[in-house]
Amino acid sequence: MIPIAIIGAGITGIACAQRLKEAGLKSVIFDKGRGIGGRVATRRIGGLQFDHGAQYVSAHGREFAAVLENLIVSGSATPWCTVNEHIGIVGSPGMSSLAKALAMDLEVRQNARVTSIEKIGNNWRFKTNDTDQTARTLIITVPSPQVPALLGLEHPLVSKLKGVSFAPCLTLMAAVCVPVSSMVWDDPNSSVSWIAQDSSKPNRSASDASTWVAHAGAKFSEQNLEKTPVELVDLMLPMLCDRLGVGLDQVSYASVHRWLYAHVIAPFGLPFLEHECSSLYLAGDWCIGSDVEAAWTSGTALANEIILRN
Repeated sequence: MIPIAIIGAGITGIACAQRLKEAGLKSVIFDKGRGIGGRVATRRIGGLQFDHGAQYVSAHGREFAAVLENLIVSGSATPWCTVNEHIGIVGSPGMSSLAKALAMDLEVRQNARVTSIEKIGNNWRFKTNDTDQTARTLIITVPSPQVPALLGLEHPLVSKLKGVSFAPCLTLMAAVCVPVSSMVWDDPNSSVSWIAQDSSKPNRSASDASTWVAHAGAKFSEQNLEKTPVELVDLMLPMLCDRLGVGLDQVSYASVHRWLYAHVIAPFGLPFLEHECSSLYLAGDWCIGSDVEAAWTSGTALANEIILRN
């Protein structure tokens, strides 16, 4: 019997588990992927690496600012500054380092896809990779559109999620084999809304090629979401090359990643949701915002609520 099971090893699930651990409460995180952190992610291909999800983090509240300061002191994070401005805090040597540091000493079971959930008496039984698990308290931290597949369309919590909406994001990762001036370009109204030289971030490994990440705008992403990876590269790479002033033949690597639930357009409005049985909860950045701090705040708030009841 697992005292508290958490589905999803994104920042919300990690923050929740870490706060519970501080209070002496045992939890186990289950995640379908090979990595943790959700969109706080780093893709490594050969000798190249790309922060293809969240580009940086920042804090508006004192509590999350303290978390980031501790990550900087430990060496897992560092400020990212251009010549003229401070951009934010990045993981070192990649954004995934933030999630790994926050999940230190937590029990995380990866490659564990949850396929079904049912209530048995006062407990919850769920299946991961054809193995039954049982927990007294169950916390689901996946994006809200994935919740109905776990709980069923008729579950009362599912009906509360109808107002939450997301926008997707297509992310181009490219390596350029000629010198290009470092830049950060941000225009939310453009087809390509964000361009940054990933290899210019602090503590990135040296490479013969400069690595670049380009996020498509919400409208462009929505319109082209169903295209194949090859088609998406053919669409996005010329736009990046045009902005950088390089030729297609000077690109040594290019690929695209689809983030289906990248930006929260309409959040739920509260830090977490609770079923009337007080042993089933939903949480995530989608509850209150669309950034890493929102994810951390949601998970921490839920953990504090559970701690009060134990």
